[in-house]
Amino acid sequence: MELGLTGKRFLVTGGTRGIGRAVVDGLLAEGAAVAYCARTVEAGSGAESAVGTAVDVGDPAALKAWVDDSAAALGGIDGVVANVSALAIAGSPENWRTSFDVDLMGTIGLVEAALPHLLSADAGSIVTISSVSGREIDFASGPYGTMKAAIIHYTQGLAFNLAGKGVRANTVSPGNTYFPGGVWPSIEENDPELFATALALNPTGRMATPQEVANAVVFLSSSAASFVTGTNLVVDGALTRGVQF
Repeated sequence: MELGLTGKRFLVTGGTRGIGRAVVDGLLAEGAAVAYCARTVEAGSGAESAVGTAVDVGDPAALKAWVDDSAAALGGIDGVVANVSALAIAGSPENWRTSFDVDLMGTIGLVEAALPHLLSADAGSIVTISSVSGREIDFASGPYGTMKAAIIHYTQGLAFNLAGKGVRANTVSPGNTYFPGGVWPSIEENDPELFATALALNPTGRMATPQEVANAVVFLSSSAASFVTGTNLVVDGALTRGVQF
């Protein structure tokens, strides 16, 4: 299938590891130009042929400056992928505030800064990364799950409001995703009981790889998905039990 991404220009937040890194790699493999950011960007931490910048997405001014600078460097923006999360699970006041600032407002800040550029593109795309924790109650039902649910709602609102303006908006909701340096190897080492419980919930007997999630993101970002907008694509190996209408 020809995805039509050659020459397209994308911004990806949280692009140095895990799902974000796999999204950057996937877009590059399809011929797109990519700029990515993360809280810290070290030499060799991102993908070759992409431009990485250290940005705190919880800082609206810094986020907007990065978007504008990237748009100038790339000659425009055809799509954005909002991937950053604070991964704040426990329900402390600090975690609620951090999740709001990073997960939700980081997503909104990216979209609002990029929207003028997307509206002037041939066919703009917005993909936000939520989680299965945003559609069912699990161990992350506090700040993390709440903000991930809000991201789905926000994105579907974008899809409706922007449909007539040539910009699509979709969400990808991954299940548990295992990669070196990620949260699940840490849980596997430090809380093996929780890890075993999480693994047992998935009928595939394993967790997702970042590339499997990124494949969905790249597809939704492409012209092959030109009539797909307002969807929440769950990539979880049948982990969730609820019927999604």
